[in-house]
Amino acid sequence: MIYDELVKEIDPSNIFVNEKMSKHTSFKVGGVADFFVIANDVKELIYILKVAKQLRIKTFIIGNGTNLIVKDTGFRGIIIKLNFKHLKIEKNKIVAGAGVPVALISEFAYRNEIGGFEFLSGIPGTVGGAVKMNAGAYGGEIKDILVNTTYLNEKYKIVKIENEKHNFAYRKSIFEEKKWIIIGSTFKIEKADKEIIKQKRNENMNSRKESQPLELPNAGSIFKRTSDIIPAQLIDKAGLKGHKIGGAQISEKHAGFIVNTGKATAEDIIKLINYTKKKIKSEFDVDLELEVIIL
Repeated sequence: MIYDELVKEIDPSNIFVNEKMSKHTSFKVGGVADFFVIANDVKELIYILKVAKQLRIKTFIIGNGTNLIVKDTGFRGIIIKLNFKHLKIEKNKIVAGAGVPVALISEFAYRNEIGGFEFLSGIPGTVGGAVKMNAGAYGGEIKDILVNTTYLNEKYKIVKIENEKHNFAYRKSIFEEKKWIIIGSTFKIEKADKEIIKQKRNENMNSRKESQPLELPNAGSIFKRTSDIIPAQLIDKAGLKGHKIGGAQISEKHAGFIVNTGKATAEDIIKLINYTKKKIKSEFDVDLELEVIIL
């Protein structure tokens, strides 16, 4: 019944039944989603959401699945992947769809001699996720370059908000509080010397390769930093670097990362997260806050 409704407006090649979510997350773990549907434009997105509402089915929006752990039990409902991939310069601004990888924007900015996007080099997420969590690295954050964001509200209306309305904080924005779906964002353009941009990008990429376990499946930093708490330092002090549960391991390269050593399950990763939180609480009386989403 669900499939029959979806296929009325969505190309069958973009509808997947009992889809393994391990294929769609950077951790390479997770059970099956009842339905995994790719939305290529806002019209398709609205249609999928209306079908789900009509049939009382849960939905969850993803980009590249780089900040996501799907439980081994899977997801009962429809996971919607936003395939909004437009990327262009328009009215002296960079305009990008929610599904555009932010690393691609960094490359696009470099090719067009636009500075300020170097910190995005190597960040694995998409525009939607990066704006939602105010992604950042190497002294830069999304809030520094963002002009405005277009989103779909609960009533399926398209709304645009300017930078100051995002309520940006460290790894936070208004989109973490609301059930709004980011469609795309606009970024400011500041011309810069191409060689300087290239140098900064290379420095950032090299730093990532040296300090982060990019060779193994992971979801980036597991816990949020605060102004006075650096989780990786506490985890290291607690002697947890390299600690394993099943196929999940706290990276020996960077204690802020958990990696899939090859055969980890979502349960292994979640158990290791919970173990780490309890250990840090007992040793330092600090409550670590998750940066990743557990679905």
